[in-house]
Parts: sequence; structure tokens; C-alpha cells
Amino acid sequence: DYHTILAERLKCLVTFIETKVGHDVPNKWYADTGPLLERELAQRAGLGWIGKNTCLINPGRGSYFFLAEILLGIELEPDQPFIPDRCGSCTRCRDACPTGCILPDRTLDARRCISYLTIELKGSIPSELRPLMGSWVFGCDVCQQVCPWNRFASQKVDPAFESRITIPHPNLLDELRLSEQEFNAKYRLSPLKRTRRGGYLRNMVVALGNLHDHESVTPLKQVMMLEPEPLVRSHAAWALGQIDTVFATAVLENAARIEKDLMVRSEIYYSLEKRERG
Repeated sequence: DYHTILAERLKCLVTFIETKVGHDVPNKWYADTGPLLERELAQRAGLGWIGKNTCLINPGRGSYFFLAEILLGIELEPDQPFIPDRCGSCTRCRDACPTGCILPDRTLDARRCISYLTIELKGSIPSELRPLMGSWVFGCDVCQQVCPWNRFASQKVDPAFESRITIPHPNLLDELRLSEQEFNAKYRLSPLKRTRRGGYLRNMVVALGNLHDHESVTPLKQVMMLEPEPLVRSHAAWALGQIDTVFATAVLENAARIEKDLMVRSEIYYSLEKRERG
């Protein structure tokens, strides 16, 4: 988890600075954890410009890096801000965004961003956005993947990040079986823990619905029957509605007879009505 790794490095940097100046220095440090406009500060520090995808872009490194900062109670000689805008007429990031959340004025409608929907949003994902999420289950990097400046991104991985707890393409059906204890044990050192188990499984069933895979019906049935969190069951009902089989319809009809939660029942009836409308 980069939050943990960068925090330790920031502490070491503060100690180094205090050693150099010969006394304690008032300080606060953040690694994507404080109410600071990190990209704006980085642009003022000369590290790059704010691209059309709203990311900080460094001309020699692209945008694949983390930002962290220390606020120090001592005077430092400032670097010059990075003034040039090197995006030019390119609109690849806006054109490629799955949900159209990147706006022309270099701002982002977070309510539509897949990273927000899969990580920060704790409740139900708006139904109109679910089909646009594809198989993304934790974050989204499309706007960086298509950015031409990332051809300059370093291929060398910091040793601290070489050990991967997560994999780029997890087995959705296997992950769907994780209990609370298994999830916490598997991802306790990973940023994935931010979603908590309920949010992660919610994202999983949305991805299964978007894949329209008939083999997903049985696992989704298990979710409808056994999953304790209504948030997950409600999205599983939606996912079943995306899979056009008699079995999926039967699972929804059976769930309608036994489900007590109003949010889940609403999703079940929505999926059944959609099926009837054809």
C-alpha cells in the first residue's frame, strides 16, 4: 500500500532535514491523505503541468507516479512553476473515458469516474453507470493508458512496489467467495482494503453482469441466497438481469419470494420488469 510506504519515507526525510539544520522542524506530511491540492502544489513546484485528464504530467516521466508532500516550518528556496501546457490539441483521454467523466475545462465529474465509483463510493452505484464500468473492479487508468506522454514513463519498478498482493485481472468468481475474514487477511496490506469487502464484492458482481457470462448465474444465485450484505445482493440482482437465460430469470423470481430488504427487492423487480419488456 503506497500510503504506508510513502509515509515511512516522508518520516525519514523529515529526520534527514532536521539533522541537516540541527534542530527540530515543525512539519506535517501527507501521502494522498490530507486536504491538499497536491497536483496544484506539484505544478507550482515545477514538477509538471495539469493535463486534460486532470493528472499531473511530467514531460520526462508521464503521469505514473505518486504525489506526497511535507509542510515544513522553515524557509526553502522555491523552484519555478511549470508554466507550459503540453497537451496541445490532443483529446485522447476525454475520448477514451468509459463514462465521459472528464470535462473540457480540465475538471472531472467524480460522480461518474470509475475510480470513485469502485473505491470511494460506499453505497449503490447508479444503475445507468454500471454498464459503462465494463470489468473494472478497483479504479480505472484508461485516461493514463491512452496518454501519449506515458510512453516516457519509466519501466523500472521501485523495489518497494515489486511484490504484488493484487493481480491485474483477478478471477471474479474466486474473489466472490471471499468471506469477511478472508478478504481482510488477503488485502490488509493493499489499497484494496479501502473498498471493504462489501464494496469489492459489489464491484465484482457488476463486472460479472457486464460480461453476460451464463456460467456466472450459479455463483450469483449463491450471492442472492447467502450473502449477508444487502448492497452486494442488490447489485447481484442487477447483474442477473443482464444475463439473458431462463435460469437467471428463475433465480430472480425465487429471490423475489424470499427477499426482505427493500433495496434488494427493488433491484429484483427492476431486473424482472426489464426482462419482460424484452
